[in-house]
Amino acid sequence: MTHQRNPLRKGASAMSTLAIAHRGARAFAPENTLVAFEKAHALGCDMFELDVHLSKDGVPVVHHDDQLDRCTNVRSRLSRKGESFLSDYTWDELQTLDVGSWFVEQLSIPADQRQPFLESLKPTEIGQFITREELNYFASGDVRIPSLEQVLEFVKRTGTLVNIELKNLPRMYPGLAEVVMQLVISQGLESQVLISSFDHTLLLEIRQQSSVVATAVLTSNRLAKPVEYLRRLDADAYHPGCYGHCDSLGFSSVSGRLDARGIAELREAGYGVNVWTCNDKPQMRQLVAVGVTGLVSDYPNRVCEVLSESSTTAAS
Repeated sequence: MTHQRNPLRKGASAMSTLAIAHRGARAFAPENTLVAFEKAHALGCDMFELDVHLSKDGVPVVHHDDQLDRCTNVRSRLSRKGESFLSDYTWDELQTLDVGSWFVEQLSIPADQRQPFLESLKPTEIGQFITREELNYFASGDVRIPSLEQVLEFVKRTGTLVNIELKNLPRMYPGLAEVVMQLVISQGLESQVLISSFDHTLLLEIRQQSSVVATAVLTSNRLAKPVEYLRRLDADAYHPGCYGHCDSLGFSSVSGRLDARGIAELREAGYGVNVWTCNDKPQMRQLVAVGVTGLVSDYPNRVCEVLSESSTTAAS
């Protein structure tokens, strides 16, 4: 079978900066849901990012946390004592959970009491990007955790790019890389997929199964020799964090200076550099200026605005 070249593979092109929606456009819809991915697509994002776990019966499901409390009604719906690990529930059980109402509840409280990523959400952004009809749907109890298969069907239908993060730690799901790749290959989407993980052993497993899918090294720590490390893994991109305790680029350092040299070395070697999770427009501008290939953001509208500014400046 002849595969189309994956534009996210190392050295594929002189890539301009991509707008990447973190867990979908999660500032404007419940994260990691089909409605969040649809919102990202409607906003004109180049790619969206999602997270994958395995259910108790081995179904790859799209959810960020390894436990269910933050974004679902698991306590009232399935009321089990102790920890609410996603992997302790079957796919059918997970499909009974409401993953939309929490988001509407967050928007109803003062900004400084919300989950951190929603604290900077502006009333003007709410008015521009979230309709009353959407809020009613989010609060209806009908928004569900999607399977990876359902999301890949959306990817195939729209032709968008997708970053699949394998959430293997701390649960260490047996066969996670293999089952995800089976779905990607069966849908014919190898050339539209970038797979990332903090568990870098899985990137080796992915590469053994496909020479077309792109892979990325996720990290919240500085790597001593990132170019050499990516080469050893046959990876295509470096995904460093850029905020708070996850900042490995220098924004939170004593000097506050961005590590532009490290980014330049990776780019010169042909690797992508996609930075997460950047919601601050001044930081976005700095990152675009030093040549990152992607900005992963909860607010992809802000990324698109910065990229539009950048292209206008370059053209003038």
